[in-house]
Amino acid sequence: MRLIVAITGASGVIYGKRLLEVLRERNIETHLIISKAAEKVIRHELETTKMDLERLAVHVYDVEDLSAPIVSGSFKTDGMIVIPCSMKTLAGIAHGYSDNLILRAADVTLKEKRKLILVPRETPINVIHLRNMLDLASQDVLIVPAMPGYYHKPTKIEDLVDFVIGKVLDLLGIEHKLFKQWLGNEQT
Repeated sequence: MRLIVAITGASGVIYGKRLLEVLRERNIETHLIISKAAEKVIRHELETTKMDLERLAVHVYDVEDLSAPIVSGSFKTDGMIVIPCSMKTLAGIAHGYSDNLILRAADVTLKEKRKLILVPRETPINVIHLRNMLDLASQDVLIVPAMPGYYHKPTKIEDLVDFVIGKVLDLLGIEHKLFKQWLGNEQT
């Protein structure tokens, strides 16, 4: 499996880091792009550097490199995940504004009818955000808000992060045991 992972400047870069860790554990080929704003959020929220996250990926691209192989539809992937996805990036994708590598890779993913998963991390959400999400959902973009469930009885922050990552993996068809699946009154 080959996936593009983009980390943008929304709060919640821990989701992107954890996704990269899980994909690396499963030997999945990852192509990583980190926005300039995400670099600042990584330093603030994770107290680490962009390079630490880059080490988790197989391939890394500069956000301004519009000559990277992932800008071409002939570069086959199994999809793209933008995690976390800022509302700026979401709006750019919704309106075809491809002025950086994240937006262009998402545009290519859309035009090639490949799986595109966006994990927005914003609250509250305004009408413009909702319209952009609705427009994207109507194009089969999968919107997975960073809203963890609690039925698996989380006891630490990592459990909440793993819930969201597990939902992304479910959409990609990747088996995991990051949280207990809900089976009504019976838990696995």
